[in-house]
Amino acid sequence: MTEPTVWVLLGKGAGGNAQMLYLAEALGWPFSAKQLVYNPLNLFPNILLGASMVSLDRRHSATLEPPWPDLVIAASRRSVPAARWIRHRSGGRTRLVHLFHAMAPLQWFDLVITTPQYGLPQKDNVLQILAPLNRISRQQIDGACRRWAPHLADLPHPWLALLAGGNSSSYILDAAVAERLGREATGYAAKLGGSVLVTTSPRTSPAAAEALFNAVQGPAYRYRWQPDDPDNPYYAFLGLADRFMVTADSASLVIEAALTGKPVSIFDWPLRLSRRCSPKAWLYRWLPSANRNRTSGRVHRSLAHGLEYLEELGLIKPPRDFSRYHALLRERGLLSDTGSGTPVTLRDDDMERAVNAIRRLFEGAG
Repeated sequence: MTEPTVWVLLGKGAGGNAQMLYLAEALGWPFSAKQLVYNPLNLFPNILLGASMVSLDRRHSATLEPPWPDLVIAASRRSVPAARWIRHRSGGRTRLVHLFHAMAPLQWFDLVITTPQYGLPQKDNVLQILAPLNRISRQQIDGACRRWAPHLADLPHPWLALLAGGNSSSYILDAAVAERLGREATGYAAKLGGSVLVTTSPRTSPAAAEALFNAVQGPAYRYRWQPDDPDNPYYAFLGLADRFMVTADSASLVIEAALTGKPVSIFDWPLRLSRRCSPKAWLYRWLPSANRNRTSGRVHRSLAHGLEYLEELGLIKPPRDFSRYHALLRERGLLSDTGSGTPVTLRDDDMERAVNAIRRLFEGAG
């Protein structure tokens, strides 16, 4: 049997793209990356868009033409119509693997790989993993440490690495929040008698970065994120820092800090006002997912079943629950305010589980 061919449908998010590419590389099969750009029709529900290209900006997207791949790896909701269109064009032969969430009926996919904060239900074709798939190798961290250690040598220990995320569908990291973050990190480092190593990320707005850098006082090293910067010190911070403060909006930043085995503090702040005050947010607070099976009363049961049905159709997406994700990391011993100082290895290798689940889709094929 020849090796299956793979298309990776890249979107706008650097983090999601990285995870899809890591997964494709881990499979070891021939793959092509297809950058897709979307038009405003992508805002329509996937159940209405169907298997189509109507939501693509075809002038600025990669060409999608035969020979059709054996496997498509895609992520999030925007790519769903194009992925299904490819499968239709292949005569139904192409398998679809989807990451994160889809806002579409789960039975449309051969496999959905997701993490706990998305709140997807337990299904035979849903693989729940604990951490994002883009792992950083020990060699990458060690190499960065060798390059950066001399530049940071004059800063007093212990070193607190402040990993700042930014605006997302759940959070707004504005200048006021960023200033509070900088003050808290400064107070924490001063109490320890150490220094702050601060880095922003692609989602940190210029105004928030400026406020954060101004609020960080005392011994510190500040890095403002830049695209494709070979001198980005992030990997070095992971290896050299003695402890971490991480904003709550990013699963990747939190897990990468947690896997070092060092103490990690989560900086949290209120969700976007639209998230807290919307009818959907109110409904999910009244009917939390974990308690739906224990609700009593006809109205509760009817609403719970109705909500689950809308989720199944992809017409409503559960709010991302980062507090639940952080609690699960603590339960698994991956997130601790004290730390062990020893790098942590996940008990279940998520990448290996994902690769094996995909390979099983092709068992007996060809």
